[in-house]
Amino acid sequence: MRIPMAAGLLLLLTVTPAWAQSAPPSSSSIHAPLLQAVTVTGVQPGPGLWKVSKGDHVMWVLGTVTPLPKHMEWHSAQVEDVLAHSQVLLGLPGANVKADVGFFGKLMLLPSAYSARKNPDGADLQQILPPAMYAQWQALKQKYIGHDSGIEYWRPLFVALKLYEKALDQSGLTNANDIGKTVEKMADAHGVRHESVKYRLVIEHPRDALNKIKQTNLHDISCFNQTLDLVQNDMGGLAERANAWSTGDVETLQRLALRDRHESCVVAVVNADFAEELGLHDLPQRIEGSWLAAAQQALADNTQSFALLPMGEVLAPDGYLADLKAKGYTVQAPDEQ
Repeated sequence: MRIPMAAGLLLLLTVTPAWAQSAPPSSSSIHAPLLQAVTVTGVQPGPGLWKVSKGDHVMWVLGTVTPLPKHMEWHSAQVEDVLAHSQVLLGLPGANVKADVGFFGKLMLLPSAYSARKNPDGADLQQILPPAMYAQWQALKQKYIGHDSGIEYWRPLFVALKLYEKALDQSGLTNANDIGKTVEKMADAHGVRHESVKYRLVIEHPRDALNKIKQTNLHDISCFNQTLDLVQNDMGGLAERANAWSTGDVETLQRLALRDRHESCVVAVVNADFAEELGLHDLPQRIEGSWLAAAQQALADNTQSFALLPMGEVLAPDGYLADLKAKGYTVQAPDEQ
């Protein structure tokens, strides 16, 4: 089962400083026109809600997408009304990685964490990338980042994250438009109980983990290559998908393949040498299991509940809602209700 790249990379992004804490790439699998799409602005309703039910107990599900238009403000009267009559809100699935260190231990980790983003043995990108890929990177770097000699020594995975973030900004898109937080504020206004469904992973020896990361080849060049291709060719596709979510165009969302083309970024971490040692080898399955267990419990205990899910898991034939349907729950899309 696929999860967003954030889940697989969470270990790296939570034990490293703030430079790596931006949200990760997500893209459609189609090639959009090279002309940059115009993003919508103003107040938008977003998509309708999916309905999961068994007997007289119902869970309403909002599928989320990132990135979204930078100047879009989301407001859904349907979500507001449903939350007003719900007993519990299930947050987005994911993982919380906790490093078992105190305050002073965290301070001691910072220099080590900072160096973990660099290539082993001080190699630069020109040394580790194929010539054609390096030339493509140089052209995109000039367009989106400008002069930065230090980034040439970063691991391709972190360079990809930086480039993607800059490309989003220039395309009128953002990962900062947090629908989940807006929904949580609505839930608070109606006294709805929050329930986190994030799997909790404790790193007992974080310094050893960072040292392991620094010495490990993450095999992340494939992820880097996909990000170059996305930034060069598919920013229009991302804008089209963002607009479709904002305006509630479910037909377009279904037409676009929402599977994350950056799955290799997850594979780079989960299949790395240190993955099993840190408990990451089956992290996607643990996250999925945590959400499904929480969803089934919420449906059993409450007459009405509300849940957030990545749109990919809402629409995919092997996504989380498909899993619930296979377990005997009735699942209805907005146009089927």
